[in-house]
Amino acid sequence: MKQIQLISKNRQNFKHFWTLLKTERTGLLIILIANTISNALMTALPFIMGIAIDDLLKVLNKGSHYQSIFDLVQSTILVPVVLMGIASVLAGLLSYLSEYVMSRVSEAIVVTLREDVTAKLTKLPMNFFDTHQIGDIISRTTSDAKKISDFLVMNVPQMVSSIASLTLGLAMMFYISGTLTVFVLLIMLLSVVTTKWISTKNKIYAEKSQTSLGQLSNVVEELYSGNMIVKSFNLQEEVTEKMENANKSYYELYLKSKFINFSIYPAVRILNQLSFVFSAIASAVLVIQGRMSIGTIQAYLQYVNQISEPVTNSSYVVNSIQNALTAVERIFEILEANEEVPENQDVQTITNPKGEITFDHVKFGYHSDKMLMNDVNFEVKQNQMVAIVGPTGAGKTTLVNLLMRFYEVNQGTILFDGVPINQLSREHLRSLFGMVLQDTWLFEGTVAENIAYGKKDATLEEVVAAARAAQCDHFIRTLPQGYQTVITNGGNSISQGQQQLLTIARILLVNPSIVILDEATSSVDTRTEVDVQKAMNEMLTGRTSFVIAHRLSTIISADIILVMKDGDIVEQGNHEALLAANGMYAQLYQSQF
Repeated sequence: MKQIQLISKNRQNFKHFWTLLKTERTGLLIILIANTISNALMTALPFIMGIAIDDLLKVLNKGSHYQSIFDLVQSTILVPVVLMGIASVLAGLLSYLSEYVMSRVSEAIVVTLREDVTAKLTKLPMNFFDTHQIGDIISRTTSDAKKISDFLVMNVPQMVSSIASLTLGLAMMFYISGTLTVFVLLIMLLSVVTTKWISTKNKIYAEKSQTSLGQLSNVVEELYSGNMIVKSFNLQEEVTEKMENANKSYYELYLKSKFINFSIYPAVRILNQLSFVFSAIASAVLVIQGRMSIGTIQAYLQYVNQISEPVTNSSYVVNSIQNALTAVERIFEILEANEEVPENQDVQTITNPKGEITFDHVKFGYHSDKMLMNDVNFEVKQNQMVAIVGPTGAGKTTLVNLLMRFYEVNQGTILFDGVPINQLSREHLRSLFGMVLQDTWLFEGTVAENIAYGKKDATLEEVVAAARAAQCDHFIRTLPQGYQTVITNGGNSISQGQQQLLTIARILLVNPSIVILDEATSSVDTRTEVDVQKAMNEMLTGRTSFVIAHRLSTIISADIILVMKDGDIVEQGNHEALLAANGMYAQLYQSQF
């Protein structure tokens, strides 16, 4: 059963690989033609040389009547030598052309592949990223793509050349002696069987090696991004041990894979040399019997080497194919992953959004057999501020993720201005929202470019106005180049709180119909929080907003407070009503004040 599954998987991977190659048909056709002609020319060399040797021996046996060695050479072997020189030069030029085109083709394929993966990642649902480690995804789009590129550059021309060389060499061998060639092929058949057996083993270890590399990449990504946390808890030794274990695991699997990969060459080489020795002995007997000339035997032995070399190199090619197929499989796991639920054909558009939201008996679970939300119901009117509170893991962020269709509900309906959100395109729906997350995200670029991320055509005046509203204009002007200062994700030159202020300015610039703040002020100091809260209150006038907060002081003025526990809403109302109810909200509030 496992063998059948392996064959099916390899067939599917070959299909994927062929899909990649078809994108560069013209280049591959040039490579095929150039390699075929080049190998045809190289195949002709031993035959031409054999004719020259036989002619020279005939002349020498009859006795030389030439006045000089030059006359002898000119009369007997000059033409063959010139033909061999021309053939060698042409073969070399065609081989260079093949290598040059293949380098361009391989890079074009890998660039297209990375573009496709990047485009695919933007279409995948959030649960894909919930179930895949970031380091492993990075490994697939970098090292796996590199393996495919290396295979195309180093092995595809060699494979085409080997097939042409093998075919032409066999044709010449059968032309010279069909009986002898049959015996040679029987000996070489052992090489094919050996190659197949070892390549199957190599495929298994190549898969394990690549998986281990993905795990190693994930550990590296985690440790580097959490370097400060590691040091603050004095866990350097534990982290080092974790890294060493991941590195050792990858090293051992990689070593096994490479051992099998490289051990095949000497084994196949020995078997092929046996065929050469047999050919030499058999050919010598035929020469002694007068059934084959010396020139013909030297040509035949060269053809034996010509076909044995591709057979020997095929072990490397086959193992390289296995490694490439493993990389292709890992990449196509991303490319063939289920995308977000397709949009309805007849999507609607909200031209004048009010920002009214309704959750009508919404039921949701990350897994269909385990529901997180069982029956969520609430209604938000235009311009209302909705606060969502509750303990960690209560489902606060999940609720707003459903609102923006990062996940699809299992049952029930979410309405935006009376329109079910699944009847709106995701692009249009998300354009109606502005979202500030607890974790800041900045890209490498200027401060102005980061603020204008959601509105590329914003003027500098608009950027500055948004920065002032978010209380970050002052510190921006203290930077070396002000709004043109280049920053990166991680904030090498600005604090965590300042990064959060920039993300708030980014959302204020977009001026959406509904604003979602997911612990947006968690990284801001108390004094700055007061200033930001004032600016937010002014900017949120005439706009619906959802605020997720643990500090209840920031949401006392909310029109509606949703209290969540275990995925469901257990209380809802304003601050005074919930305090009077003396329920879960009152307990949370009293625990903070």
